[in-house]
Amino acid sequence: MPPSDVALTASGPLPAGPVPAPARRSLVSIEVLAFVVGASTLGSEIAAARLMAPWFGASTIVWANTIATVLVALSIGYFIGGRLADRDPTPGGLARLVLAAAILLAIVPFIANPFLRISVEALDSVSAGAFVGSLIGVLVLIAAPVMLLGAVAPYAVRLKVTTVEEAGKVAGRLSAISTLGSLVGVFLAALLLVPVVGTRRTFLCFAVALAVVSALALGRRGAIVIPLLLAGLIAIPVGTVKATGGGKVVWEKETEYQYARVVERPDGELRLELNEGQAVHSVYKPGEYLTGNYWDEMLVLPFAANPTRAPRSVAILGNAAGTTARAYGHYFPATEIDGVEIDGDINDLGRELFGLEDRPGLRLHTADARPFLRRADRRWDTIIVDAYRQPYIPFYLSTQEFFTLVRKRLNPGGQVIVNVGHPEGSDELEKVLTATMAKAFPTVLRDPSQRVNTMLVGTAAPASSTVLAAASGPLGGIPAELRPTALAAAQRLRPGLRGGRVYTDDVAPVEWLIDASIVEVAAEGEGG
Repeated sequence: MPPSDVALTASGPLPAGPVPAPARRSLVSIEVLAFVVGASTLGSEIAAARLMAPWFGASTIVWANTIATVLVALSIGYFIGGRLADRDPTPGGLARLVLAAAILLAIVPFIANPFLRISVEALDSVSAGAFVGSLIGVLVLIAAPVMLLGAVAPYAVRLKVTTVEEAGKVAGRLSAISTLGSLVGVFLAALLLVPVVGTRRTFLCFAVALAVVSALALGRRGAIVIPLLLAGLIAIPVGTVKATGGGKVVWEKETEYQYARVVERPDGELRLELNEGQAVHSVYKPGEYLTGNYWDEMLVLPFAANPTRAPRSVAILGNAAGTTARAYGHYFPATEIDGVEIDGDINDLGRELFGLEDRPGLRLHTADARPFLRRADRRWDTIIVDAYRQPYIPFYLSTQEFFTLVRKRLNPGGQVIVNVGHPEGSDELEKVLTATMAKAFPTVLRDPSQRVNTMLVGTAAPASSTVLAAASGPLGGIPAELRPTALAAAQRLRPGLRGGRVYTDDVAPVEWLIDASIVEVAAEGEGG
């Protein structure tokens, strides 16, 4: 019951006499009920955004959709609650409403995952109808219990008001209590429940709280069974509701930033998956260093500017579990490597399972990429930017100010390599990043190494495909095992695409651009 509830009271005449006897016999006051409902409403909103984030990211668009869904659901709930309160103005009717909301809230984390998986798979296959339809389905799932929680506001006012003279005071008091509960719910979810027990159990904790207060309000022993059943769901291991998509899960955790897991494939390869299996951020197989994917290009593209010498120092922004860092340590043992990863749990995972053994030239940093660069008091020969949260790149890593900072942190002749993830067949994001990088770097080259990944190289040196090809020869600085990768990259390496808009810290609509690209490619696919 957020602050706007003060303007919402039940329709029809207010009761002239005392509150009915059932209200006096209730084991829990309406004020307590309003507090718990307020906490559960906003706490569930935080959990809902967290539920969506591993699949769709945590962009402003995702947050806007989540907030809008909650507000629409609450509005509908206010309307319905006023009518229900006039039909059955009893504490039992209110308690049954809260109990129904508790049950629906407990169902959300179990039912939402199939919808989310369909959504992301539809995004990968660029099927617009399935993507939009399943996303709407998820939002409806979240909206249903929130709508019932919204109905509590006018219902509670209807029960508490005994005379017209006290209507304003009662509505104000209940709104204040509910809003205070909302404040508690926000911080409880964000600072305690999600980090400690995880997203799914956060929903269940609020569902149990709602079920308990509703059962006490009903005053029936049998009603306690439902809270106990909901509480039992909390004990279900988290892994039982996560599909593996092939292989077996050998490690998983709800970190401070995301749900992460490691899947062991039948051939023994480990994969770090951060997007419920839809995005692989690191791979590891003992004794092997080349992956056949875009990580390999990061090893050879620096030679497009300097054909005879490997980078003496490399900073990897978005190190994940260290696939690139480990390969650099193997092929270029003299190179100093700074691996920067915002999630400390992923850094620990790299050491534990992905072969990031401690060595003199390797330093792992738990930090956000841009603040790390801003605070740094040194320079590097190569800076690699691979910091994506599928399908978006953080907007502050796509701006003119960011690439100006990057150039300041490069040694003379150094280069920045940016992994640009994009929908297959779309180059809009690449054009934008190319135009933005060109404001800081005279030379910007592109290597479309994968169908959904293009590597951009920005440098002040005279880099070219010819220089990279020369580095693959007997007089070049590229190890023999990497020469086929370098030659293939040299054949693809071309000047950057033109036509993009320059992004700044003030205006950088990355989310809109990527969403528009997805829709455009989807429309072309549907039309074909």
